[in-house]
Amino acid sequence: MAENILKKLVNNSQMAIDDGVYDVDVNLQKSSQDFQEIIKSNSHATLLTEVKFSSPSLGKIRTIGDPSSIAKQMIEGGSKALSVLTQPHLFNGSPDYFIQVRKSVDVPLLMKDIMIDKIQIDTAKKIGADYFLLIQSIFDNGMINDIDGLIEYGHNLGLKVLIEAHTKQEFENSCNTNADIIGINNRNLDTLEIDLNTTKKILENTEKTKLVISESGISTSSDIQFLHKSGVDGYLVGSSIMKSNDIQQTVQNLVNAI
Repeated sequence: MAENILKKLVNNSQMAIDDGVYDVDVNLQKSSQDFQEIIKSNSHATLLTEVKFSSPSLGKIRTIGDPSSIAKQMIEGGSKALSVLTQPHLFNGSPDYFIQVRKSVDVPLLMKDIMIDKIQIDTAKKIGADYFLLIQSIFDNGMINDIDGLIEYGHNLGLKVLIEAHTKQEFENSCNTNADIIGINNRNLDTLEIDLNTTKKILENTEKTKLVISESGISTSSDIQFLHKSGVDGYLVGSSIMKSNDIQQTVQNLVNAI
């Protein structure tokens, strides 16, 4: 089933490319801040919070509202960087939301999408992204080839790469790329179930060669503390914040968990 979900995600991106979703006419600058340096110097929990209105597992998370207002509330709560969904299918994302956020904040931004083509990376550059996402399993399953080529292409444009792994093998494969940060996704794309122990197990007895961010299923201070003890450097939090009635306070509570 994992391949079915992954295949659907890849097909959705191809559909979005064919529909001209990534044809944007802007040339925005990325952040003046370096996310990796922020992670290394931050004494509290470094949050990468996510602006997303829907997901394949939860369906609708929040009524679509002003992305830049949401972004500002997250930053006021202490979020150090933002992930903004640009994938329209299943996620209700849009490059336009990203553009709105980029114009209103200076923190590092991750273009969160199912990246399968250089066209999307070109868009990341134009809309002022600092990072874009690659999902290791898509390449390990042979759905898309040349992960190294896409990373190099992004680097040549001045972008950095967050690569996402879910298994020990994927994590090792990710470590062998030139990606800048590795994300461990606690969600099993096969079942859509979440287990924070995924991060713990992958990092046990592992020599960390890159900064590692834990993703999915993080909603409480104790989740952050558990993952911190497991050896992660940052936390990608989306749904639990987007579902909250007080975004700023919710972010603040998580940031102050450490």
